[in-house]
Amino acid sequence: MIIALWSINGLLAAVFAAAGIVKIATPYERLKTRGMTWVEEYTPAVVRAIGVAELLGAVGLIVPRLLNVAPILTPIASLCLAATMAGALATHVRRKEPYAPALILGLACLASALLGFVAH
Repeated sequence: MIIALWSINGLLAAVFAAAGIVKIATPYERLKTRGMTWVEEYTPAVVRAIGVAELLGAVGLIVPRLLNVAPILTPIASLCLAATMAGALATHVRRKEPYAPALILGLACLASALLGFVAH
């Protein structure tokens, strides 16, 4: 069970860290031209905040359990990222955009949370 938890959290952390860094480091206007047309509905500050949340969530998936300091924070980070993906899913469905990535990541976050709580 621990191997499954580390595997899923490693993959999720990589995806969310990359997504967060892109939202933080890429200029707002360039995000639109890179296919993230959903940013039109949000201010640059909100887009950056989403990026920061994703980056912090990625850290939360790995660091607490790795350092064995408050490892309960790992499944809590998974739930927070699942909530973020629920918002992404709602946005993409409302805009009639592809929503499968948000759905899959959200479900993977829920699986991570379940594994994290059971392994705790």
